Amino acid sequence: MQVSNLSIVFDTNRGQLIAVDRVSFDVPQGEFVCIVGPSGCGKSTVLNTIAGLEVPFEGNILVDGSPVRRPRPDVGMVFQQPHLFPWKSVRRNIAHGPRMLGKSAKEANAIADDLIAMVGLKRFADAFPNTLSGGMQQRVAIARALANQPRVLLMDEPFGALDAQTRAVMQDNLLELRDRIKATIVFVTHDIDEAIVLADRVLIMSAGPGRILRQLDVDLPRPRSNAILLEPAYLALKKDCLDVIRAEGLRAFRQSDET
Repeated sequence: MQVSNLSIVFDTNRGQLIAVDRVSFDVPQGEFVCIVGPSGCGKSTVLNTIAGLEVPFEGNILVDGSPVRRPRPDVGMVFQQPHLFPWKSVRRNIAHGPRMLGKSAKEANAIADDLIAMVGLKRFADAFPNTLSGGMQQRVAIARALANQPRVLLMDEPFGALDAQTRAVMQDNLLELRDRIKATIVFVTHDIDEAIVLADRVLIMSAGPGRILRQLDVDLPRPRSNAILLEPAYLALKKDCLDVIRAEGLRAFRQSDET
């Protein structure tokens, strides 16, 4: 995936607002990249544009050399909230995408059942979303995003609404899943610990307008778990991230105070 000179501008009552300013980065096939930065820096806006949900003001986004102009099945998206169809079972939620792409009910259900097993929900295949915990619903949302076999999986703070214990379990599950699916993953989070535990590389964005300030390679051995949180190499990476984000947050606060 290639993001080149991406700028995103919104019309507001006070005129045009530059949300993202000339952002560029490449993500090789199979890499796991996390994007972090101060609140309002444009992290989610970048992700929405890669998903085809926003139209760039300037710049280009390519997946496998093909421009992204609208939502497409080879780019999957997982949001902070699961947004499942409440009237559909787990199996039918996951089978929905393949059905929309023309798969038969038998084919779509077979895809769904494979993914249900992969995310550990075989006992709940016929359950409805309102009977599932928040973590289980988010596992269904991840499986649904994978049902179309996307080349790129975009995740916008998917564990942000979960309690700390469930969040840690979901991070471990995602790392195991990532080793199996081999998809390229771009993951937005405000949690530095989460970014370093998950990512091969962390992109740090500036306060608005959002730009890429730094890129940090996470050279920590895999498989990983939350046990790395006490490792010296981990702590050094965390300090680098926090120093940059704290400085940007302070700059943004001073700018808002001046205006």
